[in-house]
Amino acid sequence: MRTSFFLLFTIFFACAPTSNPTQPDPGTLPWEELVQQARGSTVQLMMWQGDPLINAYMQEYVVPAIAEQYGITLKIAGGQGNIIVQQVMAELQAGKETSELDLLWINGETFYQLRQIDGLYGPWTGALPNGQYIDWKNPFIAVDFQQPVEGYECPWGNVQLALIYNSAEVPDPPRDREALAAFVRAHPGRFTWDVHFTGLTFLKSLLIDIAGGADMLSGPFDEAKYQRYSAQLWAYIREIRPGLWKEGKTFPEAVAPMHQLFANGELWFTMSNNDSEVDNKVRQGIFPETTSAYVWDGGTIQNSHYLGIPRISANKAGAMVVANFMISPEAQYRKQDPAVWGDGTVLDKGRLTEEWQQRFRELPPRKYAPSREEMQLHALPELAPEYMIRLAEDFRKKILEDNS
Repeated sequence: MRTSFFLLFTIFFACAPTSNPTQPDPGTLPWEELVQQARGSTVQLMMWQGDPLINAYMQEYVVPAIAEQYGITLKIAGGQGNIIVQQVMAELQAGKETSELDLLWINGETFYQLRQIDGLYGPWTGALPNGQYIDWKNPFIAVDFQQPVEGYECPWGNVQLALIYNSAEVPDPPRDREALAAFVRAHPGRFTWDVHFTGLTFLKSLLIDIAGGADMLSGPFDEAKYQRYSAQLWAYIREIRPGLWKEGKTFPEAVAPMHQLFANGELWFTMSNNDSEVDNKVRQGIFPETTSAYVWDGGTIQNSHYLGIPRISANKAGAMVVANFMISPEAQYRKQDPAVWGDGTVLDKGRLTEEWQQRFRELPPRKYAPSREEMQLHALPELAPEYMIRLAEDFRKKILEDNS
């Protein structure tokens, strides 16, 4: 799983330097001057690289477009979550004046952790010309895990957790936790979840359901509520555990191996935080054409993902130019195409020109997942980041390390 953030946090503040090295703030420059400052530079982006379509979008479209339009070399390294936090924390603790990273793909708990250690530059998103198109009135975009983004991260995409199943094996999939318990008892070994972000998002959806709805867990982290409802969650998992894949004694390490288990027929279910991924995988021939996606009647979590800039980035200007391109109508349109990535846009399409509105309307519909409008009716807001951090730690202690 992951090293405890609270331990890392304590170590950092016990040893962190008091100096605050900064560079002149590029966010105060006129945009054209900032673009000229960025021209010819290199931007180091760290992001999750677990999906070939996302990687292709970045390497075959974004990288060459950035080079052609701005003369910027965009270099991409793999890393997410605690890998990002630990690198930024180590650089700050060592008193480095500049980071090896310039742009980060983050959300939720990572945003929370980076803000706790003063690891992010900001506010900066208000300086982006394409920021005028962002749908800031959408609470699923303006708020990240109950945290106002306040200009410290730029929205990049919006998704919702979808459950994926083989309709040839499961004509009537379970739509709540009681039905899931009955299903795994009747069909042992066909359902599971992974131990990282997607699986933890599923666990949060279960926690919300057990609590009685999203309103019960809205706002700051509540220790008493967490203890009460998580105890019921662990009891529920222990109840259904014998019917899970491998009798719940182990879980897939990430969503990609869970997809593979589904593709080869060992699992009848998988899941994805990208609600368009099912169409992508069927198009690629990875999932059978009998695959479908859905959301539970009680809802699944919707969230956005973002781009952040380390506070001590050596190339904030270049990072801002890259981010501005990535939220342009062109880049967001291409990214939302199900054949490319299928990632939901963060733009308010009503603010776009009529030409771009029409192009978004003409995007091909999804065939294997409900429409975004239909899924939106069952969208649950993210919880405060501490819930995910605690669920990760307690899932390891109370489930993974307890095979009784």
